[in-house]
Amino acid sequence: MIQTVTDAAAALRAGATTSVALTEAAIAAADHRDAEIGTYLHRLDDYALERAAAADAELARGVDRGPLHGIPFGVKDIIAMAEGPTTAQSLVLDPAWGAGRDAPVVARLKAAGAVITGKTSTMEFACGMPDDTKPFPVPRNPWNPDTWPGGSSSGTGSGVAAGMFLAGLGTDTAGSIRIPAAFCGVSGLMPTFGRVPKSGCVPLGYSLDHIGPLARSAQDCAAVLEVLAGLDASDPDCVDAPFTAPAFDGDLTGLRIGVVREGHFPDHADPALVSTFDAAVAVLAEQGATLVEVTLPYRTEMITADLVTMGCEALAYHRNDLGGRWDDYYAATRAMLVTGAMASGADYVQAQRVRRVAQDALARLFETVDVIAAPTAAVGAPTFASITTPGGGVDVADLFSLIFTPYWDSVGNPVLAVPMGFTADGMPLSLQLAGPAFGEAAILRAGDAFQQSTDWHLRVPRPAGVAAA
Repeated sequence: MIQTVTDAAAALRAGATTSVALTEAAIAAADHRDAEIGTYLHRLDDYALERAAAADAELARGVDRGPLHGIPFGVKDIIAMAEGPTTAQSLVLDPAWGAGRDAPVVARLKAAGAVITGKTSTMEFACGMPDDTKPFPVPRNPWNPDTWPGGSSSGTGSGVAAGMFLAGLGTDTAGSIRIPAAFCGVSGLMPTFGRVPKSGCVPLGYSLDHIGPLARSAQDCAAVLEVLAGLDASDPDCVDAPFTAPAFDGDLTGLRIGVVREGHFPDHADPALVSTFDAAVAVLAEQGATLVEVTLPYRTEMITADLVTMGCEALAYHRNDLGGRWDDYYAATRAMLVTGAMASGADYVQAQRVRRVAQDALARLFETVDVIAAPTAAVGAPTFASITTPGGGVDVADLFSLIFTPYWDSVGNPVLAVPMGFTADGMPLSLQLAGPAFGEAAILRAGDAFQQSTDWHLRVPRPAGVAAA
């Protein structure tokens, strides 16, 4: 079974498979599990098969658009695509938003020959929490449908894990690429802020939003980033920083990896977290890396700054609709948006000042290490009962205290999340590898070296209750 973009690209060029065959397998996987786990909001089966046939014809003529040519690909439904509606999984978004146009990232995927199979589910407007009170699917985790796949790029994470496409687009404002990557057992890359254009994407936090890939492997994420990165004038935050994948030789000799423990191993972490993380960083050392214990500067301040900034910037976008269409929003979305009304202008300004202080301090830390390693979350995917039922056992605020992603959105540095093992219940655990600004090459090299020595990223979901030992 072909699981990675890298393997599929090689098989296509060797004549061992076709894009149509890959796409038919992806459609079959969706037929089998989409009704159960709610990966898609809009499937584009006929369109995908047409594009797959065109890709096969081009490759047969010697036209090769690169490693994404002919690869089944999902797109999160807050990103505009001409062939499909963009709903942001909400009754509120104007149906005409994005109609008939491609976001720059989608245009780049099409130019690279990717076969887009559909628009994937999310949390409403990329925030909020699961909710079955609206006419949209509730995304579920393919490892156990009674658990949350993470958000807000829920469908992209679950779709990669369940084989409905080989890679997909997510967005990250407080962890929305890396949380579903972690809970669904796949790899996810949040690029440096500004490296990938975010225009054509429904905004959540103007100064925090990132678009990036979820896929099986670090090499796959690198292949997607090569296509996505680079200047686009439609996004004022986008910079002229194209990306070329590094050599993936598995050798980390000379790479200095800062290991973060402070604040990442709370008393109520999963019992497997410590041993799993220790084993993961040991693999990196075996590949030649030098390990150094470090602490993150202004860790708690950056988590707070992310929440303040996101709340204020999200309210700025939603203020008019929120006043007139209160009941059309999900309850959890409303709760998040009103946090922006509780912050003053001075709070917002102070958050931006502290972000700059932390960015400078972190840049100094990256003069002493090349990569920083930490857990992505302290737990595996929580059950829906625990996060949606009053008294269910896990308060949403408590849950997010066990997820270690928002810091990196505040500072804007690139971060790769990769699977590193499982809980006793068979749910994935994840390793975060962060780098300096525009340091994607180092974290992708480290992630690939880890994956050359382990196979966690190639494990596929089993029936509920069956542990992945």
